Amino acid sequence: MRLSKAARIILVGAPGVGKGTQAERLLQRFPQLSAISSGDLLRDNVKNRTPLGIKAESTMRSGALVPDAMILRLILHELKTRGWLSPPGGPTPMTLSSASMYAAQQDFDTDSFVEQPSLASMGAPPQTSDDPSASFILDGFPRTAGQASQLDALIPINLVVSLKTPFEVILERIAGRWVHAPSGRVYNTTFNAPKVAGKDDITGEPLTKRSDDDEETWKARLKKFEETSEPLLEHYERKGVLWTVEGNSSDEISPKLYDEFEKRFATGG
Repeated sequence: MRLSKAARIILVGAPGVGKGTQAERLLQRFPQLSAISSGDLLRDNVKNRTPLGIKAESTMRSGALVPDAMILRLILHELKTRGWLSPPGGPTPMTLSSASMYAAQQDFDTDSFVEQPSLASMGAPPQTSDDPSASFILDGFPRTAGQASQLDALIPINLVVSLKTPFEVILERIAGRWVHAPSGRVYNTTFNAPKVAGKDDITGEPLTKRSDDDEETWKARLKKFEETSEPLLEHYERKGVLWTVEGNSSDEISPKLYDEFEKRFATGG
């Protein structure tokens, strides 16, 4: 399925709702869609010893949380690197001179928009590409309404999907979940059982439970999620980009999500 314009989307859902499954299915169904994970960007920058990565590592080693501004910088830098973000006023014409191209890139400093939010709020934000190939699912950020407001000024998210599944269904799903830790393969005794109980289909090695796959841990995570997600969803509802989908399983939710996604981005709607 081909997209007709850029989709910049966020999936929001309680722990265990199947957010990762829906993201993976969207990526498979729509090849122009990419995944941008703030956690992956952070790990990659730390591993590659970039200036931002060194700062982030220093912050984490001190026991502090990585500041929102640093995550925003990582996201903006990634979009600029992919060619999906241009200076205010649009992209600089490309020339054959690598020196000119380098100078143009240096003139466009994404960090300044994070350090001085007034630059974007005064009507001169960086320009986000509307080319279908510049479509992405943003994962890991924002998690709060405050973070969403900061992101709004820099990157116009145009669809936020709230995934909803009854709590008792999620609890049953978590109780039946088993993983093959070395590969990350996930099984569930209720709908995706291994061929041999307790064994990985590929290697035959034993399956284990994730340490956070118990009811009390999930309820604690759910409480924290609800505290932050309610204001976040209200924020995006006010922006007119929130869409809610409900279902008891990922297979029930996916067709509804595909239909809505295609209406918005694959048919010029």
